[in-house]
Amino acid sequence: MAADTPGDTAAEGAQRLAALAEERVDHRFKGLPPDAEGLTIGELTAERRNLFTDGFTTPVLALSAERLEHNLQLMETYTTRHGLAFAPHGKTSMAPQLFHRQIEYGAWGITLAVPHQVRVARAFGIQRVFLANELVDPAALKWVASELAADPSFRLICYVDSVHGVELMDAALHSSRSGSARPVDVVVELAAGDDARTGVRTEAECAAVVGAVAAADSLRLVGVAGYEGEVPDANPERVHAWLRRLVALASDFDKAGRFAGAGLEEIVVSAGGSAWFDAVADVFEGIPELSLPVLKLLRSGAYVSHDDGHYRRITPFNRVPEEGALHPSFRLWAQVVSRPSPEQAFINAGKRDAAYDLDLPFAQVVRSGAEERPATGITVTGLSDQHGWLRTAPEADLRVGDWLGLGLSHPCTSFDKWQLIPLVEADGTVVDYIRTYF
Repeated sequence: MAADTPGDTAAEGAQRLAALAEERVDHRFKGLPPDAEGLTIGELTAERRNLFTDGFTTPVLALSAERLEHNLQLMETYTTRHGLAFAPHGKTSMAPQLFHRQIEYGAWGITLAVPHQVRVARAFGIQRVFLANELVDPAALKWVASELAADPSFRLICYVDSVHGVELMDAALHSSRSGSARPVDVVVELAAGDDARTGVRTEAECAAVVGAVAAADSLRLVGVAGYEGEVPDANPERVHAWLRRLVALASDFDKAGRFAGAGLEEIVVSAGGSAWFDAVADVFEGIPELSLPVLKLLRSGAYVSHDDGHYRRITPFNRVPEEGALHPSFRLWAQVVSRPSPEQAFINAGKRDAAYDLDLPFAQVVRSGAEERPATGITVTGLSDQHGWLRTAPEADLRVGDWLGLGLSHPCTSFDKWQLIPLVEADGTVVDYIRTYF
């Protein structure tokens, strides 16, 4: 999508966001009431159906309205308190409705990982994107150049992590841009270690990449970035040490006059996944005064729904409980479809429905009719494609037909299994539906 004037993209994005309510409910969407077939999502929302009594079928993934709101508010408070700009990673949810909620709660923009995700964000009017990857695909770069040319209010920042990558970017952009087109803003990615993921391994190699950027008039160096979650054998000392390297790199480049691109108004220093944002806040607080103001950009994304497993264990709020606590917001509801023995039961949710790459789901509550009770003595031991395997202890009170509420681990692989997710209040009232685009 290209806009003719700066306001067009935002306006068209708002129209697309509103138009989500006009999409028809049909067979594409798991868990929704069969008798809602043909209604628009807006019409179904207006009915305020109850998840448990108004025709929803299992398995069905629910997102807590109250807990989502809490998490949005908490991270806005946290980043403001610590003087951080915030570009939460949108690959977690790929839900434009949530992107806009995050921006309403103070986010600078949205972080993304691949060109498709950027196209989704742009289609829904997102004006600031941090692309946490080196972008060397010519077709994608041509599209980025057209977006930058068409919409002066659009800002995209992406990684560079090799001289050859810079050369590929420059060649692709020169083949697709006019002489008046804006350059693409880039940050040098510092790797978190020799065995880490992407990024430049040494400061000397970073300097070579920066030299290549300076020679490429299609690019503009705006800062440095990286991902501390890849620090080998991460602990507070190692993560802090790597973050100090990142800050020192920005300072050294500034002293060398590397942030002198035309029209540059700030220097970007960016890090921050969902495991170490407290360390990012600590180190970024000590960033020295540079020649331009510093945009201290945090990119944590899993907070929006949090989880009952991996991120519950590793969240920085465990280390700084006085700062608050995130709330797990997902619950997957499945139904018991087989009880072949006193020690075993099966539910109708499996790998197609539940995240399982970090932990198996956690049995939390059982519903029998209107009664809800703790899932005492029930453990998920495995997943088939469409079945969950349960081990049931003698104290387990579980019958065929009961609904089992499951906690999940890893938000990123929970969102991506569901195209339309009911947003549910504590009493079961569905107040909205979240559309995802994976």
